[in-house]
Amino acid sequence: MLPKRIAAMLVACCSIFLFAQIASAHQALSAPSPETGLKPVQVFDVAAGKVTKTIPNDAKYQAMAASWVDSITGLAPQITNDSSCSYVYRVPLEKAVTIKSNDVSVSSDDLFLFYCKDKPPLLLVFDEKRRPFLFLFKADIKPFIEKVGIPAA
Repeated sequence: MLPKRIAAMLVACCSIFLFAQIASAHQALSAPSPETGLKPVQVFDVAAGKVTKTIPNDAKYQAMAASWVDSITGLAPQITNDSSCSYVYRVPLEKAVTIKSNDVSVSSDDLFLFYCKDKPPLLLVFDEKRRPFLFLFKADIKPFIEKVGIPAA
């Protein structure tokens, strides 16, 4: 069952691999901030197929990301994403977190937040072997969206 779930998540997350390639291509833009030492938060517009905004990472983003991780309820049952998922936000973390859910334990220092209009948000985390894990969580992402400014209210 776990290999089937991993395969389904791989299919569902093809777009995030594109995002990762684009993000690495923008390495000059993703250099750590001299003030915080953190890589910036990035906004990937799915329709445009590119990173559309790069924002300095700070303690507020770190606190919001920590609240998402703390509120994880389990693995997401989605097999594919749809057109309502218009933005993916990459939030590099100050230090790696370990997410435990059922039989899964994943450590990562990057979180990818999927914003899907009229649907619960999802967190994508890659393990050390770059295998994707998609999680459901309960935390409110409205403060994050407002701070980022995309999508506009």
